[in-house]
Amino acid sequence: MAIPADKLTWMYETMVKIRYFEETMVKVYTEGKMPVFNIGAGTVPGEMHLAAGQEPAAVGICAHLRKDDTVTAPHRPHHHAIAKGVDLKRMTAEMFGRETGLGKGKGGHMHLFDPTVKFSCSGIVGAGMPQAVGAALSNKMNNTDWVAVAFAGEGAANSGAFHESLNLAALWKLPVIVVIEDNAYGISVPKSKSTAVANNAVRAAAYGIPGALVKDNDPLEMYRVSEEAVARARRGEGPTLIEIETYRYLGHFQGDPEVYREKDEVSHLRQKDPIERLRRYMVEQGVAGEEELAGWEAQAKREVDEAYTFARDSAWPRGEEALEDVFAKTSEG
Repeated sequence: MAIPADKLTWMYETMVKIRYFEETMVKVYTEGKMPVFNIGAGTVPGEMHLAAGQEPAAVGICAHLRKDDTVTAPHRPHHHAIAKGVDLKRMTAEMFGRETGLGKGKGGHMHLFDPTVKFSCSGIVGAGMPQAVGAALSNKMNNTDWVAVAFAGEGAANSGAFHESLNLAALWKLPVIVVIEDNAYGISVPKSKSTAVANNAVRAAAYGIPGALVKDNDPLEMYRVSEEAVARARRGEGPTLIEIETYRYLGHFQGDPEVYREKDEVSHLRQKDPIERLRRYMVEQGVAGEEELAGWEAQAKREVDEAYTFARDSAWPRGEEALEDVFAKTSEG
């Protein structure tokens, strides 16, 4: 099945944007945290989970989504957010803790919410799956053809939320797709040490729904598998479970010593880089030439640079704002 040129172009430019955003954050995040690593200090305080290498999981399915479709993401959410169309400047400002951020600087990078494109994420492992099922239930009750997509890591597939969500989604034939990103590690634990099955796609059979495995971080195959899953959901035929074998180039969090990995593991993974593979494919298929690709790359990087500048230039929240936008506060008396 041929993938339309405009879709390939969008996928490539978005993957480049995601990668450059994450690589820029690697540098920015270390500002003010050295010489002895201090997670609470610096330009961007708090934890940071980056997704360089995992771009195909996000763009492959988001290429089929609309603004009215819902996406929920886990604690490693930037690639999903960018692919769904979250405002890049406000997203970056949120990570910097600035008042122009999506959550007025109060949520940080694991709590990004953009209702204009129906995107949310959570620092709680597996928490996005029940929320996506709820969105899908709403879509069905309102007789729309909108779908919901829940992203989660392979470790989250061992949580109760995963099984409860799939059970209800299958029982009620809800328009939801669960995408499991298998980056080989649940924090530092290899998948083979935590999970009884070789791939989580086989678990779909327990709920009588389709399951698909995308091997080797392939953005083209992720696009094709996702196309059918989204179309099936829009037709009212129920959920699909997808697992993609993906690569995590960086640590579980920035500052992770990664002693659980072989020293040459990441260098071997980078030899199969999905962005470079997609680039070669587009050239070979005559979709784009080197000049066009370079132009798209430059545009993507300009957008990222502008977002980081916007975040740096934005003001910090006022102290009294800590008592605003909360569910409860002390009485003035």
